[in-house]
Amino acid sequence: MAASAGPEIERLIALLSKMPGLGPRSARRAALALLKRRDQLLLPLSDALSQAATKVRTCQICGALDTQDPCAICQDQGRDPALICVVEEVGALWAMERAGAFRGRYHVLGGLLSALDGIGPDALRIGSLTARAGAGEIREVILALPATVDGQTTAHYLVETLARTDVAVTLLARGVPVGGELDWLDDGTIAQAMRARRPA
Repeated sequence: MAASAGPEIERLIALLSKMPGLGPRSARRAALALLKRRDQLLLPLSDALSQAATKVRTCQICGALDTQDPCAICQDQGRDPALICVVEEVGALWAMERAGAFRGRYHVLGGLLSALDGIGPDALRIGSLTARAGAGEIREVILALPATVDGQTTAHYLVETLARTDVAVTLLARGVPVGGELDWLDDGTIAQAMRARRPA
């Protein structure tokens, strides 16, 4: 950064570069765009960040982010309280909600088990999940975890852990996506689709 930029701009760029998907060059472009459009972008963004910092909290039941605790999903009487969908992070919960295919409640783990990164069961919200599942109200726990090594390791661990409770544990189906063409899919996806085939 040029010496004439000033420490305020350098700090803005440094903070932006810590965001996922933004490196130093992208952060510089974003900072410049914000500063050029101060009234339309920078000031409203500053206010939104301040509001989020003071008002958004983590739901003590499911781990979602909301301005209320319990969150709106946990308080929604129109949802089936006997169904819990387990997701890695809040972003996955938002994706499930966009799809509109699930009308139960959620449980956000806060990550995945990873021996390489030193993330064990105690670092995740697994204890609270088993407590919810063992309370007697839950009928089914749906594991909606990524199809990665860490996702599969976490799912396997949860299946074993939840076996001590009296709930059904299911996994999301995996395979050919809607609109997907076979010649564009990886071998693992095709193999999984073959294993998970169903009657027509």
